[in-house]
Amino acid sequence: MSSQLETAFAPPERTPQYILEAQINKIESHSDITSVLNAIPEFVMILNKEREIVFANKSLLKYLTAEDDFLKKGFRPGEAINCQHAFENEAGCGTSEFCKTCGAVISILNTQNGQYEDVQECRIIQGDGCSALDLRVKSTRLLLEDEDFTVFTVADISNEKRRQALERIFFHDILNTAGGILGYTQILREAEPEELGLFSESIEELSNRLIEEIQAQKQLIAAEGGKLDIRPVKFNTSKMVQETIELYKNHVVAEGKSLIAGEVFDVEIESDRSLLGRVLGNMVKNALEADQPGSTITVSCTQKNDRIIFSVNNRTFMPSIVQLQIFNRSFSSKGKGRGLGTYSMKLLSEKYLQGKVYFTSSGDAGTTFYADYPLQMKKNKT
Repeated sequence: MSSQLETAFAPPERTPQYILEAQINKIESHSDITSVLNAIPEFVMILNKEREIVFANKSLLKYLTAEDDFLKKGFRPGEAINCQHAFENEAGCGTSEFCKTCGAVISILNTQNGQYEDVQECRIIQGDGCSALDLRVKSTRLLLEDEDFTVFTVADISNEKRRQALERIFFHDILNTAGGILGYTQILREAEPEELGLFSESIEELSNRLIEEIQAQKQLIAAEGGKLDIRPVKFNTSKMVQETIELYKNHVVAEGKSLIAGEVFDVEIESDRSLLGRVLGNMVKNALEADQPGSTITVSCTQKNDRIIFSVNNRTFMPSIVQLQIFNRSFSSKGKGRGLGTYSMKLLSEKYLQGKVYFTSSGDAGTTFYADYPLQMKKNKT
């Protein structure tokens, strides 16, 4: 059966049950090793050559609320922590197309292929499609009674990544906006009476942008903590598209680019207007950042049965290596401390707005992100 398993990346083979149990017993017999690993607060596993867990320390077992026969199930790391891609192929963790970008699998394979140790970062979305993990993983070769194993250590760096993102947002985006407000207030002192109205409008626009940036971070933190209140109201889709275009057409990321409306269905929807507007705004901002000066970004809205689909198109093709990671928290092709925009689009839509977010990308049509919602949200049962 093992020879029939298919893979898009790592070897798919599995260990026969009798060998797996013999490996588990071998590790357990080395109490000098296991006692040390059990004292480590980070998650520690020992993996066999098929990347299956034959030892898990107490920290990991507690996190997983693992049953007594956990090790005998032959889980790989992604299967144990419920990675959303771990079960896409029959062969399991490490064998899907998405696994090509997984730091955990890459680290393990690097040590199995000759390196003594290897450290990688790993971004995982868990099975519900919304819970995200930012991890730093380390693989180290272990030779035990002439048999090769891998010591695999996992550290949660979510707080580190969040701090980097907040530093970029507050020390760059928000500081730049605040600096713009200060600049206009200084100009006001010497402005002619007929110029006051124009400068006042600019100050108001920058102030609203400053509040938007802060509110976006506040909402994201609440959303990840499951503490976001949903307040459905009725509003017009055409008006939302137009307001979003007006909000971003003069934004710094829109410089030299055109932001236009495509086909827009004028219908009434009942949803949380603030959160849906946040998603649509992120879609537009992401498209503007991805395209070059002189390009045109198109915002559209169509109806399909009892659902409404917002879409934003830019003419840039997204490389496959980016496509595989685009919704992972902290992943960005634009540099360090970014990567919350597409992640928050998916989180807000699929966890709170009963919608779904997806994309298409090709050399001919460019990249289009879609946000698909019901015309009326279903009431949650209490």
